[in-house]
Amino acid sequence: MFFRKKENLSGVEYIVAGLGNPDRKYENTRHNAGFITVDALADKYDIRLDRIKYKSLCNTCVIAEKKVLVMKPSTYMNNSGQAIVEAMNFFKVPPEKVIVIFDDISLDVGKMRIRRKGSDGGHNGMKNIIYLSGSDQFPRIKIGVGHKPEQWDLADWVLSNFTSSERKVLDETVQNACHAVEYIISGNIDKAMNLYNS
Repeated sequence: MFFRKKENLSGVEYIVAGLGNPDRKYENTRHNAGFITVDALADKYDIRLDRIKYKSLCNTCVIAEKKVLVMKPSTYMNNSGQAIVEAMNFFKVPPEKVIVIFDDISLDVGKMRIRRKGSDGGHNGMKNIIYLSGSDQFPRIKIGVGHKPEQWDLADWVLSNFTSSERKVLDETVQNACHAVEYIISGNIDKAMNLYNS
């Protein structure tokens, strides 16, 4: 009698990961723009991110005819790579098919920037993902959260809440980011960049 190596038959082809911090006190903070976006994506596709796997809250859905794992790492921002690389390894998904969504303090609230790949840009969540995966080939959607005012400490700024007026503008950007995810998964990242890059 012999044993076959267990194969992954899940069919997951893409991963969409929003970055953020899991505690309730961080829910409306600038650093959680990635979580806010994947929550909106989950609403759009009528799934609940309530499965606890791959050090994250996650679930699967079909986007642009591809099976997609949507995830919110529970590892806190600076260790985001632990969750994402675990899911990548389990599903054998390459970096080119892992869309990472996160906050960007170089962009105004309401702005968005899509990149095919690149450096971490000083973002600790991306830094950890690139370090642990050994690759910078991740498509990413950067959500503008506003430039840090001079008198603010950076950590305090990214952990501050959006104002109610900022949140209205952010919600529009989040919807555009959901459309961008669909374009990227359907192989139209150039179209997404042309439409939404600020």
